[in-house]
Amino acid sequence: MSAPDGSPVGAERSIGQLFASATTEMSALVHDEIALAKAQLKQDVKRGAVGGGAFTAAGAVLLFSLPMLNFALAYGIRTWSHWNLAICFVLSFAANVLVAGILALIGVVFAKKAKKGQGPQKVAASMKETAGVLQNAKPHPRPERVEGTVEVVARSSS
Repeated sequence: MSAPDGSPVGAERSIGQLFASATTEMSALVHDEIALAKAQLKQDVKRGAVGGGAFTAAGAVLLFSLPMLNFALAYGIRTWSHWNLAICFVLSFAANVLVAGILALIGVVFAKKAKKGQGPQKVAASMKETAGVLQNAKPHPRPERVEGTVEVVARSSS
């Protein structure tokens, strides 16, 4: 096994190596959190699009079916019941409104699901938690420097 920077596990690493490793891992964590937020936002947009499509379908059904369905249904009701033709047309219109209402209800359900999507908020809360943990982290105490000695510090090339 080896550490993320390639050194064997259990081997002592310098502060610079540890810092470079921590920086790399934090960068990867932030990138993963952003990718998660994008995926969750994409899912919420898809739900919103389905809801919008249902609303569009409801409008199209109501608009394009009214003339043809009203005549057919009204004359069918009149043939079956021998009621006044005006009452038959009102009943056929009510049936069309009922179908459009059901489609609109489906649209509302999908729109609420899209609005409830808490994907980006969950990721933001997770990132705030990670930042809070890092702010409270305390560095290890460093040994006192003795005059006349040179301290070697490893630097990251990234």
